[in-house]
Amino acid sequence: MIFNKDTAKKTAEVLLQINAIKLKPNDPFTWASGWKSPIYCDNRIILSFPPIRNYIRETMGKYIEKQYGKPDVIAGVATGAIGIGMLVAEYLGLPFIYVRPDAKGHGRNVVVVEDLISTGKSSLNAVRALKEAGINVKGMVAIFTYGFDIATKNFEKENIYLNTLSNYENLLEQALETNYISEKELKTLAEWNTNPSEWNAN
Repeated sequence: MIFNKDTAKKTAEVLLQINAIKLKPNDPFTWASGWKSPIYCDNRIILSFPPIRNYIRETMGKYIEKQYGKPDVIAGVATGAIGIGMLVAEYLGLPFIYVRPDAKGHGRNVVVVEDLISTGKSSLNAVRALKEAGINVKGMVAIFTYGFDIATKNFEKENIYLNTLSNYENLLEQALETNYISEKELKTLAEWNTNPSEWNAN
């Protein structure tokens, strides 16, 4: 679930502006998993742009307070969400920890910060590691999600509430509105999202 439509569009706009997200439907990327993909997302780039970094930090921070009250700790998932998680923790005046998918953490009530959600597997591994350490995970917030059905199912199965600043649907809408992509490219990008593991650019 996205925070709200305005936030989703604004976040998509800034991610495209700084090339944290790149869309190349005619010359796809190859992910480490072997999947061909018309989109590449590296939200760590946000840290190099102070106004955008501040926007993400404040938007996430305000949402966490509204949705969860003030947790005891903010946890960032290693490694991509460590920087963002630290900024959110600073904004909220809270302690910060980072968690690897197979490591244990410390604290009581935690909101987990993530940069990107694809299938949700590594994010949920981090949540499990926290739970195994006796930590109450109140929920997870992320900058962006591809919106894959498998991720929705994985989060539902683990009973973890996920909210994101933006998602694939709003990204494509914003990219089309700003002429970052054409109608033809929009069709290709939308097709990829329905079945990314089997998608072929040709």
